[in-house]
Amino acid sequence: MPSEQAKTEVRLNNIATCVTITANTLDVLVETLNVSALEAILNTTQSLLELVKTVKQDKDDCAELMEHTQQLLNAIISVYIKSDTGAKLPPSILNQIAKFTESLHKIHTFLEAQQSGSKIKKFFRQGELSALLKGCQEGLQQGLDFFQTKMTTNVLADAREMEDQAQLRHQEVLDIIETMSSSDSASSISKMYSGSYTSSNSISMLPAEPKIFHGRDSELAEILKLFNQDTTRIAILGAGGMGKTSLARMALHHEQITTKYQGNRLFIACDTASSKVELAGLIGAHLGMKPGKDLTQAVLQHFSNAPPSLLNLDNLETVWEPVESRKEIEEFLSLLTDIPSLALVITMRGAERPAKVQWTRPFLLPLQPLAQDAAQKMFIDIADDRHSMEEVDQVLHLTGNMPLSISLLAHLVDMEGCTEILSRWEIERTSLISDGYDRRSNLELSISLSLSSPRITSTPRSQDLLALLSILPDGLSDVELNQSHFQIKDILGCKAALLRTALAYTDDHKRLKLLVPVREYMGRLLPPTDQMIRPLLTHFHELLELYMTVHGKESGAFPIARITSNYANILNVLRYGLHLEHPNMTKSVYCTSDFN
Repeated sequence: MPSEQAKTEVRLNNIATCVTITANTLDVLVETLNVSALEAILNTTQSLLELVKTVKQDKDDCAELMEHTQQLLNAIISVYIKSDTGAKLPPSILNQIAKFTESLHKIHTFLEAQQSGSKIKKFFRQGELSALLKGCQEGLQQGLDFFQTKMTTNVLADAREMEDQAQLRHQEVLDIIETMSSSDSASSISKMYSGSYTSSNSISMLPAEPKIFHGRDSELAEILKLFNQDTTRIAILGAGGMGKTSLARMALHHEQITTKYQGNRLFIACDTASSKVELAGLIGAHLGMKPGKDLTQAVLQHFSNAPPSLLNLDNLETVWEPVESRKEIEEFLSLLTDIPSLALVITMRGAERPAKVQWTRPFLLPLQPLAQDAAQKMFIDIADDRHSMEEVDQVLHLTGNMPLSISLLAHLVDMEGCTEILSRWEIERTSLISDGYDRRSNLELSISLSLSSPRITSTPRSQDLLALLSILPDGLSDVELNQSHFQIKDILGCKAALLRTALAYTDDHKRLKLLVPVREYMGRLLPPTDQMIRPLLTHFHELLELYMTVHGKESGAFPIARITSNYANILNVLRYGLHLEHPNMTKSVYCTSDFN
């Protein structure tokens, strides 16, 4: 009969074999998904395997810790295998993974202390090693309870089963990787998680060149001429929905501009900023700077030392228009334009340019509605040319030839036809407007028509999603749509309905967003209910708790990207939650504290 010492040696060898297989599985996942949380676990696990080989004391305790570690590793790998959102897991699960990483570090310290002649053991007073072991055991138990994994009791009898499970998980991962590779998903996922959501990368990623662009050739030519001058400061003005951003993006991608500024072109959407400090923070984030109290001077210093650069501030009126912030924004713009090598382009709703800037002359006139032929081309690009031009012109008449309105109605016509839209117009216009030619009235009518579209009414909860998006300037990813536990049935079907009717769009990061006018319309007339917003508050609270747990630690990188991509969302939801009459006031206060 084998001695107890021999049994322990067999036990350590068995678990080392299992953990080695699991570490190889983790390595495959890390290489494929580039998830920093798994990478931290992999590195610590590999180090533990080296320590297990040379354990001299407390071998039974070490074997037990490694066995329970193997069970948790197996459970975590299973979560990734079964996840339908790739490497993006809910904050609650990520929180547990972060805690497990901390437990692994404690286990590493404990195993180090069990080496022959260990120096680290000298640092522990009597009883502290016992407390460390207890902390390791409690941390593992908490993880096992969370993942509903039972601790192994008969370790010798279950050794074969544990090894079989490890082999099975490894094969499952290989099968998934093979499937992904055949569909090119592996490369796309690798790119997605290799940092595309970090601040430094989100900055360098410019918005795409508009695919549909008509009627602005003369304005584009004027802008390119202005860039021939020594210093370029251009304001693209016009009413909301007039195509200011599209024009700026076309200029940004023009060969003349790309040749002159190459990779030093920045496009900053200012919608989420409400002060000079926040605007400087947005620019700094796009430059890859670390967050700070006020990045104004750091941003100015960067551009002063940089090669010729182009800074495009889109929708600047959001932060400039309020009287309380106008003066400081104009001062910031003045300081930016004092830098000779920095070209500045802004887009702003309205016809007034910010003061304290010597704008390049001749001034670009505010954008006007498209000419009829350009409006027709834009409409046909969206709705195809199967409709009679007479009916197309009747529909275009409803838009006032404003690009945004054309886009909204053309998408409706593409689904329902001109005749249906024209007949519904007669009903909708009498309840909403009197003349139909006012800029805001045209836009609101387009949105109302979209809301009453069969594509929306057939998925009635899509309007709830639209209302939620009205308070989320940063939009939502598919992962967040699924994980935030919104009380919206078939939420992805609702998303599809919004996209089909052009009430929403997906940006370059695949986040579902509303155009600013649509967001303003919904927020003013059809805002979300308290019940709809509460899941968002809970979701963001969990995310911030996760960040506070792992901040400054090896596993602390993975929640930062999510917070960065939801910065304005979190601000808006917290502002809502801090109303005195709100039932979740306490949670909102704690959440706000974490966010600060």
